[in-house]
Amino acid sequence: MSRSFGLIIVGDEILSGKRLDKHMPKVIELLAARGLQLAWAEYVGDVPARITAALARAFASGDVVFSTGGIGATPDDHTRQCAAAALGVPLALHPEAEVLIRERMQDTAREQGVPYEPDRPDNVHRLNMGVFPLGAKIIRNPYNKIPGFSVGDVHFVPGFPVMAWPMIESVLDERYAGLFARGRAVEKSVIVFGSMEATLTPLMEAIEREHPGIKVFSLPSVDHAEHGRHIELGVKGDADKVEAAYAQLLQGLHGFDARLGPELVR
Repeated sequence: MSRSFGLIIVGDEILSGKRLDKHMPKVIELLAARGLQLAWAEYVGDVPARITAALARAFASGDVVFSTGGIGATPDDHTRQCAAAALGVPLALHPEAEVLIRERMQDTAREQGVPYEPDRPDNVHRLNMGVFPLGAKIIRNPYNKIPGFSVGDVHFVPGFPVMAWPMIESVLDERYAGLFARGRAVEKSVIVFGSMEATLTPLMEAIEREHPGIKVFSLPSVDHAEHGRHIELGVKGDADKVEAAYAQLLQGLHGFDARLGPELVR
Protein backbone atom coordinates (compact mmCIF):
# COMPACT_ATOMS: atom_id res chain seq x y z
CA MET A 1 0.00 0.00 0.00
CA SER A 2 1.27 3.48 -0.88
CA ARG A 3 0.35 6.67 0.93
CA SER A 4 1.42 10.26 0.50
CA PHE A 5 2.69 12.34 3.41
CA GLY A 6 2.07 16.06 3.83
CA LEU A 7 3.08 18.76 6.28
CA ILE A 8 1.33 21.98 7.34
CA ILE A 9 3.38 24.52 9.27
CA VAL A 10 1.29 27.16 11.05
CA GLY A 11 2.59 30.45 12.40
CA ASP A 12 3.10 34.11 11.55
CA GLU A 13 6.56 33.88 13.11
CA ILE A 14 7.71 31.60 10.29
CA LEU A 15 6.32 33.78 7.50
CA SER A 16 7.69 36.97 9.05
CA GLY A 17 11.16 35.50 9.45
CA LYS A 18 11.21 35.87 13.23
CA ARG A 19 11.84 32.14 13.43
CA LEU A 20 13.30 29.76 10.87
CA ASP A 21 11.30 26.65 10.08
CA LYS A 22 13.03 23.54 11.39
CA HIS A 23 10.09 21.20 10.98
CA MET A 24 10.26 20.42 7.27
CA PRO A 25 13.92 19.25 7.27
CA LYS A 26 13.25 17.11 10.36
CA VAL A 27 10.07 15.56 8.97
CA ILE A 28 11.93 14.76 5.75
CA GLU A 29 14.62 13.09 7.88
CA LEU A 30 12.12 11.10 9.97
CA LEU A 31 10.30 9.89 6.88
CA ALA A 32 13.50 9.02 5.00
CA ALA A 33 14.71 6.91 7.92
CA ARG A 34 11.60 4.80 7.36
CA GLY A 35 11.84 4.61 3.59
CA LEU A 36 9.15 7.27 3.14
CA GLN A 37 9.08 10.67 1.45
CA LEU A 38 7.34 14.00 2.00
CA ALA A 39 4.98 14.65 -0.92
CA TRP A 40 3.99 18.24 -0.09
CA ALA A 41 4.25 20.99 2.48
CA GLU A 42 2.29 24.17 3.13
CA TYR A 43 3.03 27.24 5.24
CA VAL A 44 0.13 29.26 6.62
CA GLY A 45 -0.01 32.26 8.94
CA ASP A 46 -2.22 32.76 11.96
CA VAL A 47 -5.30 33.62 9.91
CA PRO A 48 -8.26 31.37 10.83
CA ALA A 49 -9.82 31.34 7.36
CA ARG A 50 -6.55 30.27 5.75
CA ILE A 51 -5.86 27.63 8.40
CA THR A 52 -9.37 26.22 8.03
CA ALA A 53 -9.00 26.04 4.25
CA ALA A 54 -5.62 24.32 4.50
CA LEU A 55 -6.96 21.77 6.99
CA ALA A 56 -10.08 21.13 4.90
CA ARG A 57 -7.78 20.21 2.00
CA ALA A 58 -5.74 17.97 4.29
CA PHE A 59 -8.78 16.09 5.61
CA ALA A 60 -10.10 15.61 2.07
CA SER A 61 -6.77 14.50 0.63
CA GLY A 62 -6.59 11.02 2.06
CA ASP A 63 -2.93 11.72 2.83
CA VAL A 64 -1.12 11.30 6.13
CA VAL A 65 -0.65 14.91 7.26
CA PHE A 66 1.20 16.46 10.18
CA SER A 67 0.25 19.96 11.29
CA THR A 68 2.62 21.88 13.56
CA GLY A 69 1.80 24.93 15.64
CA GLY A 70 -1.22 26.86 16.83
CA ILE A 71 -2.65 24.31 19.28
CA GLY A 72 -2.01 26.32 22.43
CA ALA A 73 -4.56 28.42 24.29
CA THR A 74 -3.46 32.00 23.60
CA PRO A 75 -5.38 34.38 21.31
CA ASP A 76 -3.07 33.73 18.36
CA ASP A 77 -3.59 29.95 18.52
CA HIS A 78 -6.35 28.96 16.12
CA THR A 79 -5.52 25.46 14.86
CA ARG A 80 -7.82 23.50 17.19
CA GLN A 81 -10.79 25.70 16.37
CA CYS A 82 -10.00 25.65 12.65
CA ALA A 83 -9.74 21.86 12.62
CA ALA A 84 -13.22 21.62 14.12
CA ALA A 85 -14.54 24.13 11.58
CA ALA A 86 -12.97 22.22 8.69
CA LEU A 87 -14.61 19.02 9.93
CA GLY A 88 -17.94 20.61 10.80
CA VAL A 89 -17.88 19.23 14.34
CA PRO A 90 -17.95 20.90 17.78
CA LEU A 91 -15.03 21.31 20.15
CA ALA A 92 -15.00 19.44 23.46
CA LEU A 93 -12.61 18.91 26.35
CA HIS A 94 -11.02 15.51 25.73
CA PRO A 95 -11.18 13.45 28.95
CA GLU A 96 -7.69 11.92 28.55
CA ALA A 97 -6.25 15.30 27.69
CA GLU A 98 -7.84 16.79 30.82
CA VAL A 99 -6.19 14.14 33.00
CA LEU A 100 -2.78 14.75 31.42
CA ILE A 101 -3.03 18.54 31.66
CA ARG A 102 -4.07 18.33 35.31
CA GLU A 103 -1.11 16.01 35.94
CA ARG A 104 1.16 18.58 34.36
CA MET A 105 -0.26 21.36 36.52
CA GLN A 106 0.29 19.26 39.64
CA ASP A 107 3.87 18.50 38.56
CA THR A 108 4.51 22.21 38.03
CA ALA A 109 3.08 23.08 41.45
CA ARG A 110 5.35 20.52 43.11
CA GLU A 111 8.39 21.82 41.22
CA GLN A 112 7.60 25.35 42.37
CA GLY A 113 6.87 24.30 45.95
CA VAL A 114 3.33 25.72 45.91
CA PRO A 115 -0.06 24.06 46.42
CA TYR A 116 -1.98 22.86 43.39
CA GLU A 117 -5.11 24.97 42.96
CA PRO A 118 -7.28 23.39 40.25
CA ASP A 119 -9.87 26.18 40.32
CA ARG A 120 -7.39 29.02 39.97
CA PRO A 121 -8.32 30.97 36.80
CA ASP A 122 -5.02 30.36 35.01
CA ASN A 123 -5.24 26.61 35.68
CA VAL A 124 -8.82 26.48 34.43
CA HIS A 125 -7.68 28.32 31.30
CA ARG A 126 -4.93 25.76 30.69
CA LEU A 127 -7.58 23.08 30.19
CA ASN A 128 -8.38 24.78 26.88
CA MET A 129 -5.25 23.10 25.52
CA GLY A 130 -7.20 19.83 25.75
CA VAL A 131 -10.26 21.12 23.88
CA PHE A 132 -10.19 19.22 20.57
CA PRO A 133 -12.62 18.48 17.73
CA LEU A 134 -15.16 15.92 18.87
CA GLY A 135 -13.91 12.41 18.10
CA ALA A 136 -10.21 13.29 18.20
CA LYS A 137 -7.61 10.95 19.67
CA ILE A 138 -4.72 12.25 21.73
CA ILE A 139 -1.02 12.18 20.82
CA ARG A 140 1.06 11.87 23.96
CA ASN A 141 3.70 14.50 24.58
CA PRO A 142 6.77 13.05 26.36
CA TYR A 143 8.19 16.51 27.06
CA ASN A 144 5.51 18.06 29.28
CA LYS A 145 2.42 15.81 29.00
CA ILE A 146 0.32 18.46 27.16
CA PRO A 147 -1.05 16.32 24.32
CA GLY A 148 -1.59 16.88 20.66
CA PHE A 149 -4.41 15.18 18.80
CA SER A 150 -5.31 13.22 15.68
CA VAL A 151 -8.43 13.16 13.58
CA GLY A 152 -8.18 10.32 11.10
CA ASP A 153 -4.84 10.62 9.34
CA VAL A 154 -4.30 14.31 10.17
CA HIS A 155 -2.13 14.78 13.24
CA PHE A 156 -1.70 17.97 15.25
CA VAL A 157 1.42 18.70 17.31
CA PRO A 158 2.85 21.83 18.96
CA GLY A 159 5.17 24.22 17.19
CA PHE A 160 8.04 23.55 19.61
CA PRO A 161 10.47 21.10 17.97
CA VAL A 162 11.42 19.51 21.31
CA MET A 163 7.78 18.41 21.64
CA ALA A 164 6.71 18.04 18.02
CA TRP A 165 9.44 15.77 16.72
CA PRO A 166 9.11 12.88 19.19
CA MET A 167 5.34 13.11 18.83
CA ILE A 168 5.56 12.84 15.04
CA GLU A 169 7.99 9.95 15.37
CA SER A 170 5.66 8.09 17.73
CA VAL A 171 2.71 8.53 15.35
CA LEU A 172 4.77 7.17 12.46
CA ASP A 173 5.94 4.14 14.41
CA GLU A 174 2.63 3.34 16.07
CA ARG A 175 0.28 3.92 13.15
CA TYR A 176 2.18 3.61 9.89
CA ALA A 177 4.83 0.94 10.37
CA GLY A 178 3.13 -1.10 7.66
CA LEU A 179 4.09 1.57 5.13
CA PHE A 180 7.78 1.59 6.00
CA ALA A 181 10.13 0.63 3.19
CA ARG A 182 13.54 0.83 4.85
CA GLY A 183 16.28 0.06 2.36
CA ARG A 184 13.95 -0.25 -0.63
CA ALA A 185 14.05 3.30 -1.97
CA VAL A 186 17.24 4.04 -3.89
CA GLU A 187 18.48 7.07 -5.79
CA LYS A 188 21.34 6.90 -8.32
CA SER A 189 22.63 9.84 -10.31
CA VAL A 190 25.58 11.10 -12.30
CA ILE A 191 27.11 14.55 -12.77
CA VAL A 192 26.79 15.64 -16.41
CA PHE A 193 28.95 18.41 -17.87
CA GLY A 194 28.48 20.19 -21.18
CA SER A 195 24.84 19.44 -21.85
CA MET A 196 21.44 21.11 -21.46
CA GLU A 197 18.23 19.84 -19.88
CA ALA A 198 16.26 20.37 -23.09
CA THR A 199 18.70 18.12 -24.94
CA LEU A 200 18.42 15.38 -22.31
CA THR A 201 14.63 15.51 -21.93
CA PRO A 202 13.80 12.85 -24.57
CA LEU A 203 16.10 10.39 -22.77
CA MET A 204 14.47 11.20 -19.45
CA GLU A 205 10.98 10.72 -20.88
CA ALA A 206 11.95 7.39 -22.46
CA ILE A 207 13.26 6.04 -19.14
CA GLU A 208 10.09 6.98 -17.24
CA ARG A 209 7.98 5.50 -20.04
CA GLU A 210 9.89 2.21 -20.14
CA HIS A 211 10.36 1.81 -16.37
CA PRO A 212 7.01 2.31 -14.58
CA GLY A 213 7.44 3.43 -10.99
CA ILE A 214 10.79 5.08 -11.64
CA LYS A 215 11.18 8.85 -11.41
CA VAL A 216 13.87 10.66 -13.37
CA PHE A 217 15.21 13.89 -11.91
CA SER A 218 17.39 16.68 -13.25
CA LEU A 219 19.07 19.19 -10.92
CA PRO A 220 21.00 21.87 -12.80
CA SER A 221 23.61 24.06 -11.10
CA VAL A 222 25.38 27.10 -12.45
CA ASP A 223 27.85 27.89 -9.67
CA HIS A 224 28.39 24.72 -7.66
CA ALA A 225 31.41 25.05 -5.36
CA GLU A 226 32.92 21.73 -6.51
CA HIS A 227 31.53 20.95 -9.95
CA GLY A 228 30.73 24.40 -11.35
CA ARG A 229 28.09 24.42 -14.10
CA HIS A 230 26.59 20.94 -14.42
CA ILE A 231 23.43 18.82 -14.26
CA GLU A 232 22.90 16.08 -11.71
CA LEU A 233 20.83 13.56 -13.66
CA GLY A 234 19.43 10.49 -11.97
CA VAL A 235 16.68 8.01 -11.25
CA LYS A 236 14.94 7.05 -8.01
CA GLY A 237 12.55 4.36 -6.90
CA ASP A 238 12.50 0.82 -5.52
CA ALA A 239 15.92 -0.81 -5.48
CA ASP A 240 14.84 -3.68 -7.72
CA LYS A 241 13.86 -1.23 -10.48
CA VAL A 242 16.54 1.43 -10.21
CA GLU A 243 19.48 -0.59 -11.58
CA ALA A 244 17.94 -1.25 -14.99
CA ALA A 245 16.72 2.33 -15.33
CA TYR A 246 20.09 3.74 -14.31
CA ALA A 247 21.92 1.47 -16.78
CA GLN A 248 19.68 2.80 -19.56
CA LEU A 249 20.37 6.36 -18.40
CA LEU A 250 24.15 5.89 -18.59
CA GLN A 251 23.91 4.16 -21.94
CA GLY A 252 21.74 6.94 -23.31
CA LEU A 253 24.12 9.64 -22.09
CA HIS A 254 26.94 8.17 -24.15
CA GLY A 255 25.01 9.24 -27.23
CA PHE A 256 25.35 12.91 -26.29
CA ASP A 257 28.36 15.18 -26.51
CA ALA A 258 28.63 15.38 -22.74
CA ARG A 259 31.26 14.56 -20.16
CA LEU A 260 30.24 12.44 -17.18
CA GLY A 261 31.54 13.12 -13.69
CA PRO A 262 31.09 11.34 -10.36
CA GLU A 263 28.25 8.92 -9.80
CA LEU A 264 26.13 9.31 -6.64
CA VAL A 265 24.11 6.73 -4.70
CA ARG A 266 21.71 7.70 -1.92
